[in-house]
Amino acid sequence: MKTITTCVHDIIKHQPFLDDAMARDIVNFSGLAADIQPQVEKEMRKPVKQGSIIMALRRYAPKRSKVNMKALRDLGDIVVRSGITEYTFLNSNTIISNKARLLEAVKDKTGVYLNYSSNYQESNILVSSSLTSLVEDCFRNEVRVTIKEELSSITIALPKNSSQSVGMYFYIFKLLAYEGIPVFEMISTSNYFAIFLEKEYVNKAFLLMNEIKE
Repeated sequence: MKTITTCVHDIIKHQPFLDDAMARDIVNFSGLAADIQPQVEKEMRKPVKQGSIIMALRRYAPKRSKVNMKALRDLGDIVVRSGITEYTFLNSNTIISNKARLLEAVKDKTGVYLNYSSNYQESNILVSSSLTSLVEDCFRNEVRVTIKEELSSITIALPKNSSQSVGMYFYIFKLLAYEGIPVFEMISTSNYFAIFLEKEYVNKAFLLMNEIKE
C-alpha cells in the first residue's frame, strides 16, 4: 500500500533539479509541500495535510551530485557548425544498401558533415545541407518519418577518461534546461560530444559551454 512518504519521495526522485536543491539544503519545505500537495492528493486519492507532506520531505535523504568539475573544466575545443539537416527513415531490408550508396557517393567530398545511426526501428541521418539532394536520391524508396532543416551543432572535445566521469552530461543538460535551450538531437563518441539545436539557440548555448569550461 502506498504511503504519503513513498508518494512524496517518488515525486521528488522524478524531479532531478528539485532533488539537487534538496541535497544542497536550499529548499523551503513549507513552500514545497504546498506546491506538491495537489499532486500528492491526486495520487493518494484523498485529502492530505501539508504537515504530513513536510514530515515526508524531512525524511527524504537526497544524495549530493558527484559531478566531476575538473572534467568539465578540461573540456576541449568547441566547434560550431551550421546548415545541418536531419532525416529519419523507417528501417527496411534495403536501408543498409542505400546507406552504402550514400557513403560511396560522399567518400571523396571534403568539408561536409555526415552522421548515420540506427536502432531496431528507425535510421537517422544528419548531413550538411549541401548533401540533401544526394540523401533524398539514395533513400527515395524508403519511408521518411521526419525531416528537420536548418539545425546547428556544437561539438566539444571530451577530456581523457570522460566515460568514467560521474554526472558530466547531467550537469551540461541541467544548465541547458535552466536556460530554456531545447536539445533537438545529440551524439557522442569516445572523444567527442555533439548537441544539435535549432539555430536561434546556438549562440546562447555556445556561450554557456564556454562558461562551463571557465
